[in-house]
Amino acid sequence: MSDSTENQKLKKRLYIIRHGETDLNKNGIVQGRGVDSDLNETGRAQGDAFFERYQHIAFDKLYTSKLKRTHQTVAKFIEKGLKWEQLEGLDELAWGKYEGMPSTPKLREDFKKLVEAWNLGHFDVRVEGGESPNEVYIRQAAAMQHIMQQNDEHTILICMHGRAIRLLLCQLLKKSLDKMDEFPHQNTSLYILDYDGKDYSIKTFNSLDHTHKND
Repeated sequence: MSDSTENQKLKKRLYIIRHGETDLNKNGIVQGRGVDSDLNETGRAQGDAFFERYQHIAFDKLYTSKLKRTHQTVAKFIEKGLKWEQLEGLDELAWGKYEGMPSTPKLREDFKKLVEAWNLGHFDVRVEGGESPNEVYIRQAAAMQHIMQQNDEHTILICMHGRAIRLLLCQLLKKSLDKMDEFPHQNTSLYILDYDGKDYSIKTFNSLDHTHKND
């Protein structure tokens, strides 16, 4: 199949990346929707490396969450003049009372129990003051409906968050949310998804190729 024929069949291509590193990431501190932290030096370098690798892609639009760590990760695309929209539906899951807490044995045990509940299909379970997977699913569905309805946008860059990416990929690939841990992520790791008008398929899985300086 020629590239032109493939492009005619392909409705949209989504480049979905996680934000770069923050000091909270580095130090194992809980960081969800309720913490609006800045990238650290490593995180800015990760964002720059991603830009250097993918600046040649003719993106039609950039979407980020409302949190500045996503804005800072793709800052060079914004500076370049790429059309940009912030959507709260792309925000990280809110971790409620855990937000800003360091990793302790008690917190790790509580988190393990939370994830176990999700793995058993209890998707309404949430941390006190936080969000459940089902609540994130609803706002992500609204965000994706908005994105996919833009008929003039075919190649799209989305910068968001780790747990949110796991939940979004389950939604797009029509998987139960208890499969969320099948989608690993690191800071600025990339998933590329193709949409054919009906279904999504993964073209690139959790890539960090842009960090490999010798490639």
